[in-house]
Amino acid sequence: MYRKQVRRRRAVLALLIVGSFALLTVTYGQGSDGMQRALSTIFNPIQSVADRALKPARDLLNWFDETFDAKGRNARLHDELEVAREQAVGAKAALAENEQLKKLVELDGSGAIPGGYTKVTGRVIGRSPTVWFADVTIDVGSGDGVEVDDPVVNGDGLVGRVSAVTGGSARVTLIADHSSAVSAKIVPSGIQGVMKPAVGDPEDLILDFLSSEKRVGKEQSVVTSGWRGQGIESDYPPNLPIGEVVEASLLEQEAQQQVHIRPFADLRELDVVQVLTGGSRG
Repeated sequence: MYRKQVRRRRAVLALLIVGSFALLTVTYGQGSDGMQRALSTIFNPIQSVADRALKPARDLLNWFDETFDAKGRNARLHDELEVAREQAVGAKAALAENEQLKKLVELDGSGAIPGGYTKVTGRVIGRSPTVWFADVTIDVGSGDGVEVDDPVVNGDGLVGRVSAVTGGSARVTLIADHSSAVSAKIVPSGIQGVMKPAVGDPEDLILDFLSSEKRVGKEQSVVTSGWRGQGIESDYPPNLPIGEVVEASLLEQEAQQQVHIRPFADLRELDVVQVLTGGSRG
């Protein structure tokens, strides 16, 4: 019984709402101000009741609209953020590469690279997964004029030499590899010797120098000497920067005639390098 009364009331309310909208349309269309006021007086209470009855439904619809609109804005903002992040990363990578190229230009401008060499710029595309400091693969090869035994540098100094080459790539044996031996000298003292990596520590290079009365101090620079002898066939022109002296105790110098050197080039983070092709060795 109660349900029938509720349905009946709802039906009456719906008819009243429809009738009010119809009368209002006719009245406003005819332009009768008096009738408009009369109808407004009669139907305003009904409209108020209808508005309150329909408000939850309108609020629900508005909530759905606002929710979907917010989700759409969030998705657009997320996409814009991803694009901005990619652009920022790309800009940082471009700046880092530009800095490396700038250092290569500065190295060339310093006079460290002798005349007669053609400089071929390449990028590291492969590393040894097990022997990190042994060698790297670069993306230039014989098709670019690169040959075996060509010296390789980056913007900081000597990196190694080309040990194998294909048409479009080359393997570079680093100066920290156990097979590496570089004739070198300390400046400004001029003490010369053969530089090899320390056993078990590829970041530590040891210069076994010839007998000399001169003392070696920390932070003195070491460069290639370019001479041949004692089984060393120099693959490097003279005066290429190698590193600096980090340990030079008098006792070790006197007993073993050697000093420890840290390379200028970070052999763990090689990226852009330059192969010196042509020219003359030693």
